[in-house]
Amino acid sequence: MSSSNENNKVGFALDKSNYILMGIGLIAIVIGFILMAGGRSNDPNVFNESMFNFQRITLAPMLVFGGFVFEIYAILKKP
Repeated sequence: MSSSNENNKVGFALDKSNYILMGIGLIAIVIGFILMAGGRSNDPNVFNESMFNFQRITLAPMLVFGGFVFEIYAILKKP
């Protein structure tokens, strides 16, 4: 009887390594959104061109997208 109880053990769907990878992906997403923020002007009558720099238009969205892809990998990785 004891051997059948050991075979019917119920565990978590995800392992500790999955949660660590999910945390890394979440940090990447948050950093991407932080990099996207900003670009406002102190004077509302003056247009600020820094809103369209490489960091906000290219780097940050790529980091956010990569974070989401990494999250999918972290969830689907077998423990």
